[in-house]
Amino acid sequence: MEINKKYSYFQVINEETKTNLKLVRGETPLVVTEVADYLTQHKISFNLTELNKAVISVRDELIIELCKQKSFPIREEFILNVSENKMQAIGRFYPPSNDGGYMDKKEILADLRYKGIVFGVDEQIVDDFLSERSYCNNIILASGQEPRHGSDAWIEYLFNTDVKARPTLQEDGSVDFFHLNIINHVKKGDCLAVLHPEDLGDDGRDVYGNVIKPRSVKRELLKFGRNIDLAENRREIYSQVDGHVNLVEGKVFVSDVMVVENVDISTGDIDYEGNVQVNGNVCSNYKVSARGNVEVRGVVEGAEITAGGNVTIARGVNGMSKGVIKAGGNIIAQFVENAKIEAQGYVETGSILHSNVSAGTEIRVGGKKGFITGGYVCATNLIEVKTLGAELGANTIVEIGINPDTKRRYHALEEQIKADTKTINTAQPVLDAAKAKILSGIKLPPEQVKNIQDLSNVVTLKKKGIEAAVKEMEQLEEIMNISNEAQIIVKDRVYPGTKIVISDVSRIMKTQAQYCRFIKSKGDVAIVGMI
Repeated sequence: MEINKKYSYFQVINEETKTNLKLVRGETPLVVTEVADYLTQHKISFNLTELNKAVISVRDELIIELCKQKSFPIREEFILNVSENKMQAIGRFYPPSNDGGYMDKKEILADLRYKGIVFGVDEQIVDDFLSERSYCNNIILASGQEPRHGSDAWIEYLFNTDVKARPTLQEDGSVDFFHLNIINHVKKGDCLAVLHPEDLGDDGRDVYGNVIKPRSVKRELLKFGRNIDLAENRREIYSQVDGHVNLVEGKVFVSDVMVVENVDISTGDIDYEGNVQVNGNVCSNYKVSARGNVEVRGVVEGAEITAGGNVTIARGVNGMSKGVIKAGGNIIAQFVENAKIEAQGYVETGSILHSNVSAGTEIRVGGKKGFITGGYVCATNLIEVKTLGAELGANTIVEIGINPDTKRRYHALEEQIKADTKTINTAQPVLDAAKAKILSGIKLPPEQVKNIQDLSNVVTLKKKGIEAAVKEMEQLEEIMNISNEAQIIVKDRVYPGTKIVISDVSRIMKTQAQYCRFIKSKGDVAIVGMI
């Protein structure tokens, strides 16, 4: 029987009046504890000190006497170790005594089955062992199959979903407010989005045959509003009309566009579900309200514009101290003068004069002029301006930091979760008791059944409310974390008299400063150099 002598091994040699041990040294070390455990298992007497000396001293092959009596014959055998994750069954074979028998393939496979190894047994490895025995060596006899993990479903939107699109800065330093590329025009029949379905993956198995499930994957559905067709395969959506497409909170909307030359006496106030395009001006005292975007290609005078999406005003705003512009998205205007501006997103303009301007994220004042003079300007994360304040000391206040409305909303959600949790904790024992009665066969009166159903509906609604509140709080936390790095960037100069406010600290400029940033540092407003 051929033995691979690359690995060190030992073998019991039985004689008529004694038991010997053959030690064979290969490339791997012999371990005395392994030898001792084997001999103990087979009830063969030995002197541990002498055994240890022999194991250490053997260089090629050595035979030592263990005891003065003949031991029972020992068959070839193996011990089995299974990895902690149950993905490998590792056999370690030991030779038979000189008068013992050898295992065959059938016996090895049967032994593996007896020990519970039913999957991934590599018969070729067993054959290789039988053709050339390899003792005191770890042999992987069986391997499990890892699960094939799938992938989440995802939606490919075939239009621009980047709400941070901004006007183009021209070579001469001016800003192009005419071609903003923030409105997604679509034609009838255009494909808007494609759903790539989830891949569930494939099950795996460990060496015991247990099923290993792949990671769970996220499913997706195409969400959309009116003016959109869903393909038969339910994986594509198409526009029914010419218009604009927007993505709002994961839902695709296509709106027809209301186009007017001017908003004046000929149109009256405008209130529209989709987008509004004004080719001319919005005149004083009129109102434009749109659920989508508002695009004004002329001037907005002392008027009021409210949009669920973005507001774009190509030639600026002359508010006459009564104009108000509000947007659920971003506001872009060539200039802002004597007006009130409120954007949930960012504000981008060429100048701000004596106005009240606030943005949910950031305010950028660029172009040739790029000044903020007079009034109150605030944003959560960033204000970037060329010139801040005025030489003549116009009362100018700029503020960055967490929006107070954000804080109030966060605390309101905390209180809502506490209240809803209390309601659930109060109702759950009642529901559990009713369920126990029903399971035991007790028939409840119809009135009580209705009360239980109503209570169960309340609990369901409260749980959904908590889930939605937690999700919104996570979004608010992201906003508040970003605001910790809020800054005001001045690309040219800031004049004395300008008031800088960052969260809960403020500073009034006593002297002129240039090319600087304002940040909150060590409980105060600090001036640092440009990055």
